[in-house]
Amino acid sequence: MTTRQTALTFTDETFAEAIGASLDLVEERLLKAVDTEQPLLRQSGSHLIRAGGKRFRPMLTLACAHLGDPDRPNILEAAVALELTHLATLYHDDVMDEAPVRRGAPSANARWDNSVAILTGDYLFSQAAQIMADLGTEAVRLQAATFARLVRGQINETMPRPEGIDAVEWHLGILSEKTGSLISTCAKFGAWFGGADEAVTAVAEEYGEVIGVAFQIADDIIDIASASDASGKTPGTDLLEGVPTLPVLYALADDDPAGARLRELVSGPVAEEDLEETLTLLRASHALEQAKDTLHQYQARARALAAALPEGPARNALVDICDYMIERDA
Repeated sequence: MTTRQTALTFTDETFAEAIGASLDLVEERLLKAVDTEQPLLRQSGSHLIRAGGKRFRPMLTLACAHLGDPDRPNILEAAVALELTHLATLYHDDVMDEAPVRRGAPSANARWDNSVAILTGDYLFSQAAQIMADLGTEAVRLQAATFARLVRGQINETMPRPEGIDAVEWHLGILSEKTGSLISTCAKFGAWFGGADEAVTAVAEEYGEVIGVAFQIADDIIDIASASDASGKTPGTDLLEGVPTLPVLYALADDDPAGARLRELVSGPVAEEDLEETLTLLRASHALEQAKDTLHQYQARARALAAALPEGPARNALVDICDYMIERDA
């Protein structure tokens, strides 16, 4: 039984069916990876897997494999290892953010405690590493480099912005490291293990980075614009935590006197009692429109990269993903 939750559809139905069947196998292998004899670890390790998710990263790996030969070995294993890496970061993120909810369910740290959540994340990393070891030393090296970028982005997000660097530029750089790096590797691994040539693999890798940043910008917009908790977390969560997302940065940079109250509210973590007012002001602000414009710019870049790839269902699927980034609301 699949737990995937996504509104993304591909225009090529045959291609969509092939990807869907492969993702069902990914789901099975994710659960197998945490099927340990230790009962608490088995329960906590499967917690977020069973909670669902878009499985965007393995989907991208599988789609990019069609830029070559999708029947070559190790493609499915690469997709599973990269999704395990992503899941592991979620356990750690929720501890750092003290998040009570993930994917519409209690987070692992809320259901158990921080120690269980951290150790579960570590276990998932170890499972991903074991799979990578079977894929060869170059795969291990690339995963390690990706993880280094991911951690660097996370660290940069927690430290003060260096003087002389534009706030939006700094933020977009963080998104490239923290989110784009892993999604870029997913696209690269798909093309690489599918046997695509170096030039095609390089374009797929760059596409992944750009669409990864778009993915996070879309998440940040949804956190504000969504009128429900359909995304799996309460709207305005980032505001309550004082996370400087792109719409907030644009609001802070706006010196229009009419935006003074909004700038005051988002200058730090928003108080619970001020959340509705803040969301109302942000939803009506020029800052949100600026963030949407930036999302469109990244989508256009990703679409141009997709257009540079060989004709076929894989290229069409990558274009479909670009459209999905603009249309998604959860």
